[in-house]
Amino acid sequence: MTFNHPHRTRLLPIVAAVGALCGLTTLPAQASSHREAPAITATPKVDGTDFYMFNSYEPGRTGYVTLIANYLPLQDAYGGPNYFKLDPNALYEIHVDNNGDGKEDITFQFRFNNTLKSTALMIGGKSVAIPLTQSGQVSAPNAAALNVNESFTLDIVRGDRRTGAKASVTNASGGSATFAKPSDNIGTKTIPNYAAYAAQHIYTVNIPGCTGTGKVFVGQRKDPFAVNLGVIFDLLNVPGAADFTPAEAAFLLDNSQKDAGTDDLMDANVTSLALEVPTACLTAGTDPVIGGWTTASLRQGSLLSNAPKSGYQTSAIVGGAWTQVSRLGSPLINEVIIGLPDKDKFNNSKPKDDGQFATYVTNPTLPALVEIALATPNIAPTNFPRNDLVTTFLTGIAGVTQPKAFSASPATGVAAEMLRLNTAIAPTPEAMQNRLGLLGGLLAGPGGDLAGYPNGRRPNDDVVDISLIAVMGGLCVANGAGDTYKFGAACNPMAVPLGAAVFGLHDGVDQAGPKVKANGPLLPGFPYVGTPIPGAR
Repeated sequence: MTFNHPHRTRLLPIVAAVGALCGLTTLPAQASSHREAPAITATPKVDGTDFYMFNSYEPGRTGYVTLIANYLPLQDAYGGPNYFKLDPNALYEIHVDNNGDGKEDITFQFRFNNTLKSTALMIGGKSVAIPLTQSGQVSAPNAAALNVNESFTLDIVRGDRRTGAKASVTNASGGSATFAKPSDNIGTKTIPNYAAYAAQHIYTVNIPGCTGTGKVFVGQRKDPFAVNLGVIFDLLNVPGAADFTPAEAAFLLDNSQKDAGTDDLMDANVTSLALEVPTACLTAGTDPVIGGWTTASLRQGSLLSNAPKSGYQTSAIVGGAWTQVSRLGSPLINEVIIGLPDKDKFNNSKPKDDGQFATYVTNPTLPALVEIALATPNIAPTNFPRNDLVTTFLTGIAGVTQPKAFSASPATGVAAEMLRLNTAIAPTPEAMQNRLGLLGGLLAGPGGDLAGYPNGRRPNDDVVDISLIAVMGGLCVANGAGDTYKFGAACNPMAVPLGAAVFGLHDGVDQAGPKVKANGPLLPGFPYVGTPIPGAR
């Protein structure tokens, strides 16, 4: 595949510095929402950090979809003595739209309970409560040495998340509707073999209305997201390059430097809500495309007590209707696309109402901010409105992630931001996954990996690099002069000043690279996200 880009009367210094990249015909296989809005920074327990949805690629699990919602970002492993228990006064949800109308058709609801055991020791003849969450070694669910037992329930709701038909998901072994959640990875003295301990909390479950069983796991995990976070938010402050010069841009466009930076989340844990569900339970009719997103809600009112009772988390009385405070579908949307005045509004919104945010997608500010940060003008794409981004994030790509509702007569599809997955595209084994997801697979030609972001999202997909490439025009270069992927005739290589050099863009951290894998290796199967970092080794 050959990409042509327009002749420029002024040769950009950065393009000259990486001119060799312009001849690329294929690409080698190789935080998305942490603290993204002002209000959510005050309630980290309900801050959704990443959402993954993919056809299970664990051997023997064909016909299943894995959904993972990560919450509570930037957990320092040593953060005791209370660590990072989820909020019992919150409602955590994973939603699925299977008919393209921007509304949830299936919702999985998680509620948590933290039960204080009030472990006490006899001190000088008096029974005195201990100050720690554990009093000894832990190796099994609800261990005697735990001072706080964490548990959760899981419901499935069909139809509207608040008024639809609700039923309990139950343990296939014994039928219980309550599941034990593992303690966080306190350290190797308290929990010598955390991987084995956590594995005891993977449950096979019966899901009402579904044929066959699924799986569920909720617990602390090593944050799988890798990003040069400090560099990005410090106006792309590239180490070793003079500030606000083309040298910074040259580094970011040099694909050989794609893993030269530092993963600022290398020491961070998160809490994962992971589900594996039979595909047939999620799709509707003959359409294999589903959309998914996660939300968290709090009660509308919270009254602080001036005289809390003894117990566990007794300082507030909550009540009122559930109010959504966090929303996450595709990565980085609220973080770097939605404008600052509307970030809290977006977190409170529903996909069906995303028309109110359309200008942020059709006329994104990020490319212009990149020009400012790199002191390199005239590198932003010129095709307005940006229908390539509208297609990718709001409607889905025709023939890949677009629901049939958009091509029906009459069309009933609703443009809505969510992560979309074509369940009919077979999963790619982990070792063969392209770090640039669907885009990398398309550029690789026949036989390429088509099962990655934005066709769902897997833990190995380098969504930062994919998003940088997309927002700076990579989709239009791939679209060619003949509108190959139906992004619109204006979305063509002539609209992309960087030309094919755009495919070298990166943040300096390779999501699928050896450094990231060494810091937090993924699991080969469910729940896929790796063992969390211990508080002490």
